[in-house]
Amino acid sequence: MARIAAGTLPARQKPLFGHPPGLTVLFLTQMWAEFSYFGLQALLVYYMTGELGFSQAKSSLIYGTYGAAAFFSPFFGGMIADKWLGRTRSVVLGGVLMMCGHFAMAFPFLLFPALALVALGNGLFIPPLAVQVGALYADDDPRKAYAFSAYYMGINLGGLLAPLVCGSLGELLGWHWGFAAAGIGMFAGLVIYLGFKRLLPADPRDAARAAPDAPAIAIDARAVRLLITVVAVVVLFRIAYEQSGNVIALWVRDQTDRSLFGTLTIPATWFQAINPLGIIVLTPLLIRHWGKQEKKASTTMLMHRMSLGCIIAGSSMLVMVLAALVNARSGLPVSAWWTIVYFVLLTIGELLVIPVGLTLVDLLSPAGFAATAMGAWYIAKFLGTLLAGVMGSYWGAIPAALFFGLGAVSVFVAAAILRLMGTLERRFA
Repeated sequence: MARIAAGTLPARQKPLFGHPPGLTVLFLTQMWAEFSYFGLQALLVYYMTGELGFSQAKSSLIYGTYGAAAFFSPFFGGMIADKWLGRTRSVVLGGVLMMCGHFAMAFPFLLFPALALVALGNGLFIPPLAVQVGALYADDDPRKAYAFSAYYMGINLGGLLAPLVCGSLGELLGWHWGFAAAGIGMFAGLVIYLGFKRLLPADPRDAARAAPDAPAIAIDARAVRLLITVVAVVVLFRIAYEQSGNVIALWVRDQTDRSLFGTLTIPATWFQAINPLGIIVLTPLLIRHWGKQEKKASTTMLMHRMSLGCIIAGSSMLVMVLAALVNARSGLPVSAWWTIVYFVLLTIGELLVIPVGLTLVDLLSPAGFAATAMGAWYIAKFLGTLLAGVMGSYWGAIPAALFFGLGAVSVFVAAAILRLMGTLERRFA
């Protein structure tokens, strides 16, 4: 199981909001990074189908390929951080690449180089930043079990602000304004990270150079196998989940009644803010509930939470099945409430899958390879996003109700496997 390497914990500091102050630094750094990432994502499909004149199928494939690359690169980025750059240098280099990519998006002829820069930068940035969350706590600290949920709330605070700011600027003033705002957000994240670096855990590579004769760390092969299996199962969840920014965005634009008071029309990009808003509202409630348990998380408990999350997320897809049936029968745009309920259920399910999964990765990852293990976790997002993009290219070719139904089946299968894995883990641990 994962162990905190000697010398990586920061010196004792006065808690902030009941946690090490480094968590707030990581929270804000990731918040601005996600503001930039989701700012681009909120605009991308609309930009390609509108400004660039790409077909829906081509736009979906580009969206899926880009998203997949952005979350395949963390596996290699994690290895680079562990083996060569170290955590701090990897975070900074990744942030600079992403910032340049977002600014480059303001120029149509730089579309593909810009997406490549963001994808590569994301790979270097995410794993070493995320593993610093777990490194703030000792292994037996019960706060670690829900620290990742607090960190994940920062991710989604950025995701909430992104469509409201970048999306509005892009739709109302011009696409280059929205993409430039995303680049400024990444710059703000880098300033916070470097300005308060003293509050973060020491880089293990620095500790290793200071003690070159330290004994090698044993790797728990069983934990690694379990981690790989969990990542494979989460792909099934991701296939359906990643439609929220792809096909669901098109559903909101084309099949949803977005009128307000009969005179105003809600911008389609604003619906992307429902998910992060729900996470911001619900995360403190979950943290408060889990905090009362005051016990270290177990793999069985975490897997059962993830299974429940998949069941709830699968129910959100069933809501869209019903919405599609109503739309097919009437031939008219359906109420926005269908999409709102979808996002609420998806958000609850997400909170029980993604941040809980990050905690599980921290629990299972071998010391000295934490960033690599965290990068492996994002392989699930890579494969899920890629498959979601391929699946999205069939939007319109098959009935919408069937499309959403296939997504529901995928998530329910993931729920069943995770439940079985958790039960077996408790039995044979």
